Amino acid sequence: MARLSRTESQAQTRKQLLATARELFFADGYVQTSLEKVADAAGYSKGAVYSNFRNKIELCTAVLDEVRAERIEEVMAIIALDSAELQMKAFDEWARRVVGDPGWTSLEVEFVSNTRRNEDVRDALGDRLDSIVNLMAAGIDASGVDTRLPGHETALTLLALGTGLGLFRSINPSIPVDGLIDTMKIILRKHQ
Repeated sequence: MARLSRTESQAQTRKQLLATARELFFADGYVQTSLEKVADAAGYSKGAVYSNFRNKIELCTAVLDEVRAERIEEVMAIIALDSAELQMKAFDEWARRVVGDPGWTSLEVEFVSNTRRNEDVRDALGDRLDSIVNLMAAGIDASGVDTRLPGHETALTLLALGTGLGLFRSINPSIPVDGLIDTMKIILRKHQ
């Protein structure tokens, strides 16, 4: 077996650190997860963490970026389906599985509440939110689905409703996602 190049080894270390950090942040939360815990659990030195991430904020941001990218990819695949009926069925299944994920939702809330006073972090999070909304809006517009609201407003409304519902469901998983699905049906219904 060939040895990994330095670049490949660094990429592998970063990937392992992110995977471990994700598990710890989801299980223990932002505040309780230290860079030292991540290093120990991943089997690396604290220096390995610092050579990949400047601080815990940067590490958590990378974890959340990874999770958000996965979710956006899933939503974009749903938007790209051929019919509104298939889209609604797939979105319903996705929402029941994802909205209110206790690890992800709790981490998003805890991270924002602990870093919101940091103007740089707040600005970066705002930029990420804008990117997500713009990406979703472009997908909605490109799908040809007739919406009652402009694509950007549709994306922002659904993201806000899903985020709020996700927070509630992370506290009480028995809360249904039906309101989100019904709102989507109303917004996506053809103009009459």
